[in-house]
Amino acid sequence: MAAAHEQWSSRWGFLMAAIGGAVGLGNIWRFPYMTGENGGGAFVMIYIGAVILVAIPILIAELQLGKRGHKDIVSGTRNVAVAAGKTKYWGIIGWLGMLAAFFVLTYYSVIAGEVIDYFFQTGTGSFVGMSPAEARAQVDVIEASPWRMMIGHTVIMAITIAIVSRGIQGGIEKAAKILMPAFFVMLMGMFFYSMVVADFGRGWDYMFTVDFSKVTPKVVLSAIGQAFFSIGIGFGYMLAFGSYLTEDISIPKTAVIISLADAGVALIAGLIIFPLVFSYGLEPGEGPDLIFRILPIVFSQMNFGAIVGSVFFLLLTFAALSSAIAILQPAVSYLEESWGFGVKGASLAAGGLAWFLGIGSVLSFNLWKGYYPLSYFETFADSTVMGVIDFITANYMMLFGGILISVFVGWSFKSDWVKSEFKDMNPVLFTIWLWLARIFAPAAVAIALYVQLSA
Repeated sequence: MAAAHEQWSSRWGFLMAAIGGAVGLGNIWRFPYMTGENGGGAFVMIYIGAVILVAIPILIAELQLGKRGHKDIVSGTRNVAVAAGKTKYWGIIGWLGMLAAFFVLTYYSVIAGEVIDYFFQTGTGSFVGMSPAEARAQVDVIEASPWRMMIGHTVIMAITIAIVSRGIQGGIEKAAKILMPAFFVMLMGMFFYSMVVADFGRGWDYMFTVDFSKVTPKVVLSAIGQAFFSIGIGFGYMLAFGSYLTEDISIPKTAVIISLADAGVALIAGLIIFPLVFSYGLEPGEGPDLIFRILPIVFSQMNFGAIVGSVFFLLLTFAALSSAIAILQPAVSYLEESWGFGVKGASLAAGGLAWFLGIGSVLSFNLWKGYYPLSYFETFADSTVMGVIDFITANYMMLFGGILISVFVGWSFKSDWVKSEFKDMNPVLFTIWLWLARIFAPAAVAIALYVQLSA
């Protein structure tokens, strides 16, 4: 017998869970290094525009689709399409979202496992007294050991499975109400610390002084991709979270709150990290290893570096866990409602498989470091197992799913379905959203997808 479909116990619980899902490594790990690689202020300006004009309209559409389906995202999307008089094959939206989220989790937990390792290292004072070269090299020491990487990966997956196995209200919502307030307290504490002791003025200028000569097609596409990745559009969990909404929750208002909170965290993370980096004469364009190679150098040289470093990596751990919980949920819900699993069995099955597949990402850092499974394709010539999964999910599945969601809801939803979610909103705002969702947002994402495919 299929499981009953739960609902959020309160708007606050939903907001904490949704913001927790959105606020993750994409904000504190990915946003700063993407900003560093793409010209600072130029990237930030386009990213903010992409959040407002692309991400928010599609997020509103995604939450509407989930709420209307009120079931696991595969069955729910298919049922909504049939009810709208369209082909059941629109259910591919649910499949894309669920699979994208699941495969992201297989490597996301590996990166999160490194964060836990760094939390323990900073907390025990391991970086104190290290030379900059030694602190910088610690990430190589960690990644060279498959067993050490496996421990972190396993810990993250075990905690994630344990929380999701307790259901929506008893697990995800309850955890979010604890994790997210604690996260924001630590975030603001780190922000004020950076403002007082670091080179805050230079960090601010780097992020918000726009050099238009650095605005290139690559920067624009990277900013759109970051907006999607950060908020979690096309990853299935916002679709799933929307399915648990009660009728009294306003989707447009909550979508704006989620998106602005997520973007705000990304900007604050940049204003924490860049002033610290500049204070010690380091460079921000380090790439994906920015927080693992550069910040340990900072923490090894500053006063109270062990305390500040452990707070930072605990903050990052909370962010990673809140997202891991969210992105496991679509697969768990599918097993529950379409295959009759209990919530504990579904969590163990989906989480256990994600853990097993994640071993490939663990080995991508060490034993399989020179193994490129799809090297016969030029795009993947230098991509490890983890690199292939990351590229396909973040650059193809996520973008394609976002286009389908926007087009389906914008053009195929019955007018009374859509208007019922905007009944308390200004008609002008409704019209703006409708045409952003129908035309501008999918067109912008389609261009990004085309460039990816033709690269």
